[in-house]
Amino acid sequence: MMILNVLNKEGQETGRTIELKESIFGIEPNDHAIYLDVKRIMASKHRGTHKTKEKSDLSGSTRKIKRQKGTGTARAGSIKNPLFVGGARVFGPRPRSYDIKVNKKVILLARKSALAYKAKENQILVLEDFSMDVPKTKEYVNVLKNLKINDKKSLIILNQPNKNIYLSSRNLQNSKVVNVSDLNTYDILNYKTLVFFESALENLQNKLIN
Repeated sequence: MMILNVLNKEGQETGRTIELKESIFGIEPNDHAIYLDVKRIMASKHRGTHKTKEKSDLSGSTRKIKRQKGTGTARAGSIKNPLFVGGARVFGPRPRSYDIKVNKKVILLARKSALAYKAKENQILVLEDFSMDVPKTKEYVNVLKNLKINDKKSLIILNQPNKNIYLSSRNLQNSKVVNVSDLNTYDILNYKTLVFFESALENLQNKLIN
């Protein structure tokens, strides 16, 4: 059983604690499930809009450019021939989807496995929910300093979207804010420290158990 103290934005303990569920954060991580899910996530980022022009796509004359025989050179029927400069490309890339289908249970296992790794390495913090009235990067950085993670790659997980917190973090290279519903295996592993808002962690645990 792992119990974490709930911290406030000054980095002090609030006196409250939250238990990390053994069925999520205490499982034996499955590396292959993580591999499949990360591969799926990275493939989905590939837009697949690449395209080169084949013969039917090129504009140009369809007239036979020279007679068939007697020239001493290879026959050629079109100026759009791929062998000529400015000609078409043979078997070039076409727009397509790079999406990879992965079973939902595998995705769930991968997410739990990534969270289990973070729990074993003591790289999870729980932060008391707070809001910001206006976007202010300096105030956001002060919160990271109070938590002693300003020099680490950190992922802040909110329960509900908060535009001001998101905008405050947008210019920082090593910190990212996501909603708990958008949390994925790649982000969990890509950031050194996970900082859960208290309500976000409760929401996550209820969702992954059910």
